[in-house]
Amino acid sequence: MSFLWAIIAGLIIGLLAKLVIPGRQPIPLWLTILLGIVGGIAGNALASAFGVRDTGGIDWIRHVLQIGVAALLIGLVSPMWARRHA
Repeated sequence: MSFLWAIIAGLIIGLLAKLVIPGRQPIPLWLTILLGIVGGIAGNALASAFGVRDTGGIDWIRHVLQIGVAALLIGLVSPMWARRHA
């Protein structure tokens, strides 16, 4: 069941990351989900390193870190994907 939740979280994080980046990102949905999952895991690791992974209430800092890492990854991968498939 955790695998399904990772896919759902990756989809949400990846789509939010694509909204943060200006312009169009010509990557497929499966790659958006994959980069969202990686961004979520890396964002959790950064939040743990900064000591803000578990806070009282909603963990906004952790979520911002997850979306930020995913946006960075999408920003790096998107031009390579576009060149490869042009």
